Amino acid sequence: MYVEMKVTGLTIDPFTSMPIIILKDMEEKAALPIWIGLIEASAIATELEHIQLARPMTHDLLKNIMDSVGIKVIKAAITELRDNTFYAKVVLDNAGKEIEMDARPSDAIAIALRTKSPIFVEKSVVEKSRKIDLTLDDGEQKKRKWTEILESLSPDDFGKYKM
Repeated sequence: MYVEMKVTGLTIDPFTSMPIIILKDMEEKAALPIWIGLIEASAIATELEHIQLARPMTHDLLKNIMDSVGIKVIKAAITELRDNTFYAKVVLDNAGKEIEMDARPSDAIAIALRTKSPIFVEKSVVEKSRKIDLTLDDGEQKKRKWTEILESLSPDDFGKYKM
């Protein structure tokens, strides 16, 4: 069973300085943090901020190619969480034929944002993510701090990247 979610912002992990994209369900009762790379964060941030670049980024190029050949994005889906790694797929419609493509969550989200397609997360992933190991090998204090941070997030916490 899938839960529809939306991007509510980007933030930076204070321990690793890695970007984190925050998804929340439509009622904003559940939050899902996903650690992503700097390049992927840049691709997502430019779309969130509606920044037009002189040349298309990779996700823009992919959207343009799909548009030119009539392929539609049905949805992006975060399908699994295994060994602290998220897995995703992009579901496409090619002349009435549904095609599922394996993707990194950050790429699936970047494409979904550009195509105005819904983002879904498998309910078990949301539940498992509450148990994800957020520590950096030095114990329960950092884990507790992260739990407090993530549970108290609101859209206003994301500064210029809020939607």
